[in-house]
Amino acid sequence: MSVQPIPPAILDAVSRADPSWQPILRQGLDAVMRAEPLYLPTLAADNYLPTEQRLFAAFALPLDQVRYVLVGEGPYPRAESATGVCFMDGAVGKLWCESGLSKPVNKATSLRNFMKMLLVADGQLQAGDTGGAALAPVAAAAASNGSIQTLAELQHKLTQQGFLLLNASLVFRSHVAPVIDARAWLPFLQTVMAALAARQQAPTLVLWGKIAEQLQKLPETKSFPQLSSEHPYNLSFIQHAGMQALFGPMHLLRAAGL
Repeated sequence: MSVQPIPPAILDAVSRADPSWQPILRQGLDAVMRAEPLYLPTLAADNYLPTEQRLFAAFALPLDQVRYVLVGEGPYPRAESATGVCFMDGAVGKLWCESGLSKPVNKATSLRNFMKMLLVADGQLQAGDTGGAALAPVAAAAASNGSIQTLAELQHKLTQQGFLLLNASLVFRSHVAPVIDARAWLPFLQTVMAALAARQQAPTLVLWGKIAEQLQKLPETKSFPQLSSEHPYNLSFIQHAGMQALFGPMHLLRAAGL
């Protein structure tokens, strides 16, 4: 059976990915079309996040630079926040304020808890004391101790470490449960994982939450070193020893060279 053509709007989003990924993304979309022929045409005619053709924004990182694949649940459910990159909230600029984390960071629950986990891993906070009173002196010190100041810097630091920041569902739709969209994107992610598995050294797969953990069932990920945890919107994520061990040595909140 021939594969139906991928909707032009979806293909246009592919053209914005790094060239090393573009043929793989097209193969992944073909796999979605074979599995569920009406899904992408229906999606292209629907309202979904992220907007501005950022569907494949995570694939700006060239294939040969990927060392880690971090998979979350789905885009933030706000147009200004959904960027196409896992947990990178487009509404966040500055990370800090005088009293602790900035208001936009606090609104982005997953990002807030991720930053608190980084601060615990870096020894700047105690695991059982990450509230406002404990954060205030950390934020005050961040203004002058060489800490990064913006979310763009944090994303750049993650990219430098080789993180491909994906979501299990590449879209958010207010009228569709995330698990349903995630199921439709699974053939696409399977194609992406196959391309990564074909490299000489497989990347480490970092899975956040139950929806992301579905990728463990794919035969393509069997050779990947894997770490999983609850989703960062859970407070318990802050104290996850495995995440602290992974991210702590990277010192993501420190400026380069410090």
